[in-house]
Amino acid sequence: MYMNSGYLNNSLVDFKDKTRPLVVGSCGTYRLYTRPKLPTYRPRGRIDFQILYVAAGKAHFFFDDRDTVVTAGHMVLYQPKEVQKYVYYGVDQTEVFWVHFTGSEVKNILKSFGIPLVGHVFYTGKSPAYQRLFQEMIQELQLCRPYYEDLLSMLLRQLFILISRQLACGPKLAGYVQNEMEAAVRHFSDNYNSEITIDDYAASMHRSTVWFIRSFKQYTGVTPMQYIISLRISNAQRLLGTSEYNVTEIASIVGYDNPLYFSRLFKKQTGMAPSEYRKIISGSLFKES
Repeated sequence: MYMNSGYLNNSLVDFKDKTRPLVVGSCGTYRLYTRPKLPTYRPRGRIDFQILYVAAGKAHFFFDDRDTVVTAGHMVLYQPKEVQKYVYYGVDQTEVFWVHFTGSEVKNILKSFGIPLVGHVFYTGKSPAYQRLFQEMIQELQLCRPYYEDLLSMLLRQLFILISRQLACGPKLAGYVQNEMEAAVRHFSDNYNSEITIDDYAASMHRSTVWFIRSFKQYTGVTPMQYIISLRISNAQRLLGTSEYNVTEIASIVGYDNPLYFSRLFKKQTGMAPSEYRKIISGSLFKES
């Protein structure tokens, strides 16, 4: 069994704090491999909120004494004073992350992100981004560096944002498909200014082009090429507003060898030519300064 956790001010006592909107009290993770089981039972619950994320395997949660099997890619929310009873079994190879939090605006914050306050269990998909945020919160709680409480609140809000995005699109994509699309987004973001062929990328992932484009659009709302173009144009806009590179140089920097084609595409995307955009943004910056 592996476990790692951190507690605010190194205190294991649960607490309620109404002086700030959102406060992280503790965060941790368990991985069960050889230990037969790890049960938790809090008949009176806790006085703070808790979210548990099943990253791998499965866990058994008991709501109204009924055994509910929660599989990887789901989260469980407990509100204050709710009975908490759940068990992890080694045979299930369970990996779970958890965070306890409190604050004067917790319910309003959860509602604003569309996170359900009823039903306990909701699907969020499996993502390394969730694990990264939990691990960063654990580290901040352990190191207690300057302003770590503020950073903890920001990290938890980032988690809520990721959950909200997933809830908005629903469980449409299988976990492995989401992972592939996340990898594609990262690849395109890192290489947007290089020559990218969607057919070649799909083939490198052993996927058909049609399947890849359909899955990518379902995940992001746009096609792969639309996503790449948006990256190129948005970065060109920044260069036009903050650098002295001419249009030909900027076109080359963002991935276009033909400056005329770049200018036509830029105008199609923004409604104005690069030179017009530069005049407008430069004038705006001059007024602000």
